[in-house]
Amino acid sequence: MTTPSVLGPTGGRVDDVRRIAVLRANALGDFIFVLPALDALRAAYPAAEIVLLGAPWHAKLWRDRPGPVDRVLVVPPAPGIRAPEPGEPESSIDDFLAAATGVDLAVQIHGGGANSNPLISRLGARVTVGLRADDAPPLDRWLRYVYYQHEVIRYLEVVGLVGAPATTITPTLAVTDADRAEAAQVLGPADRQRVALHPGASDTRRRWPAERFAEVARELHDDGYEVLVTGTPAEQELVDRVVAAAGAPVRPQVGTLSLGGLAACYADCALVISNDTGPLHLAAAVGAPTVGIFWVGNLINTANPLRVRHRPICSWTVHCPVCGVDCTPGIYPHRPGDGECPHQDSFVTDVPVAEVREAARELLTPR
Repeated sequence: MTTPSVLGPTGGRVDDVRRIAVLRANALGDFIFVLPALDALRAAYPAAEIVLLGAPWHAKLWRDRPGPVDRVLVVPPAPGIRAPEPGEPESSIDDFLAAATGVDLAVQIHGGGANSNPLISRLGARVTVGLRADDAPPLDRWLRYVYYQHEVIRYLEVVGLVGAPATTITPTLAVTDADRAEAAQVLGPADRQRVALHPGASDTRRRWPAERFAEVARELHDDGYEVLVTGTPAEQELVDRVVAAAGAPVRPQVGTLSLGGLAACYADCALVISNDTGPLHLAAAVGAPTVGIFWVGNLINTANPLRVRHRPICSWTVHCPVCGVDCTPGIYPHRPGDGECPHQDSFVTDVPVAEVREAARELLTPR
């Protein structure tokens, strides 16, 4: 029995499901986007154990955290699945499969499926469901992978195939008392409202220039806010550039907080301004207003759809600023773009400071 509802269910529920395995083993933002799908599975299968097949960092983040995931089973590093984390001990796929027993329903929301669908099929689940690109083997129930689709909706459509209708389209992550205690210990009491800036992104093409972040930081400081500049240890040099160029006493926070502590930090901020990267989506998931700087293709796929608390600022650049190649993904044969070129120069440098500043002040102004 099916229903025509776009967000599900578009397929029937699976009977007698006691354990659901969900493969999603990549980066922070990618995980945030699947939270509504996990919520839908929890609502549709309230008695089932939901096991996230993830990375070591997922296990750390989800320890003692309320939400739809009951436990995390770490997937071994493998091509197309995930890269090893620094210092991670070796593990084998055979040991992983031996631990992943008793799965009734296996859900693949980890890309087009060329590498992930074979792994899902090896779990021995009674029913498999997920995404399928042209180069991927089919699962029992599958949805065609189409590049330009919002990530949250993509995964909600997948779980709709097994009778799990959407309960929300807004990712939400709980902040724990331990998270708050860590943030308070590191940051100390706030004598002014805090604003956080995150100038990094793993893909340098998504980075707004550090000097423009610095200009925004200086203006927010002059407006009376305490300004934090967050970053990963790999982004230390970038954060240092923002702090030095700001010419104002802004506070760098690089590697000082765990992911849970960072979540609590953002939850207590009046605003988070960031490139399109994991911390931006984390901030939105814990309730912080955000201004995000997006390349147009990523805006289609990942920008928060709500506007009361979120403002995505868009760059319309589609050609590489160095070689001029059309870098939009070539998902159809007649398109000129192939999505790739050897350069990694920013595609968002044309986003004006004035637009970011205006969006920030609008969100910070009491209504």
